[in-house]
Amino acid sequence: MADRNWRNQTSITEFILLGFGDLPELQNLLFLLFLVIYIVTVAGNILIIALVVTDQHLHTPMYFFLGNLSCLETCYSSTILPRMLASFLTGDRTISVRGCIVQFHFFCSLAATECYLLAAMSYDRYLAICKPLHYAALMNGRFILQLAAGSWILGSLACSTVIYLMSQLIFCGPNEIDHFFCDFTPIIKLSCSENHLVVLLDSILGCVFTLPPFLLTVISYIFIIATILRIPSITGRQKAFSTCSSHLIIVTLFYLTLMIVYMLPKNNHLRAFHTALSVGYTVVTPLANPLIYSLRNKEVKEALRKVVSKLVPFTRHHTNQANCVSLAVK
Repeated sequence: MADRNWRNQTSITEFILLGFGDLPELQNLLFLLFLVIYIVTVAGNILIIALVVTDQHLHTPMYFFLGNLSCLETCYSSTILPRMLASFLTGDRTISVRGCIVQFHFFCSLAATECYLLAAMSYDRYLAICKPLHYAALMNGRFILQLAAGSWILGSLACSTVIYLMSQLIFCGPNEIDHFFCDFTPIIKLSCSENHLVVLLDSILGCVFTLPPFLLTVISYIFIIATILRIPSITGRQKAFSTCSSHLIIVTLFYLTLMIVYMLPKNNHLRAFHTALSVGYTVVTPLANPLIYSLRNKEVKEALRKVVSKLVPFTRHHTNQANCVSLAVK
């Protein structure tokens, strides 16, 4: 029950993100670790976007969705990691109430969008493996644009109402968020005004907007695996599975950590485990996306090899020119 005297209390204007503050001796190490992760995440995902845009062989529905996912992962990690890095560097773990709600808005919208993009990618793989003769007709340019645009739009709508109601809440202390970013439950716990409606709405919208894409992803892979197992040759099964194995790893990593975190009881005994799993779907998944697709995908590796082969002669050419100019001057 909400505190009846909240109207007589002074509302707070900022929160303190406790995060990894209980590990003061590891702050510098954690800063370097997460800085490297952020740089690799952003650089890797931007590289994939550039390859998908520039390489004609990657102009397919599968890689179109991969480009969208890489764009999303760049934004997703940028929503959380820069603020975390700043707190490691300066020791300032405060964030304004409005800034905290804005961070949660982007986190929530991008997480919901990722659910839809992963579902669209799994449906694409389902059509490619289970309906190969109809794939080109079904997965046409207009349809893939509708799937991608729908994912971004639905992801934004999934959180808009909840964010509006959260912005109307009053927070009057305590102001410590036991997390390294602004998530729904830690924020709501600090509200001293009536919050039953926003909690109920969050649960309903969470089911309405995220359960369908999750079920579509699961059903798609049930049919995909069943179809692959019916392929008579081992080589054929390996080839079919290789086209969706990278996506399956990303899906498993994202949903497994996400579901465990939100299904775990919120108590102090599981705090460290809860934080570690939260790092899984907020930090590790965006990092894993470019690494897995670049290391396990032959077409992406081939596109990257072409880029490198073009850059090396270009660099050598300019180096030789520079050497010639230097000799001429001498």
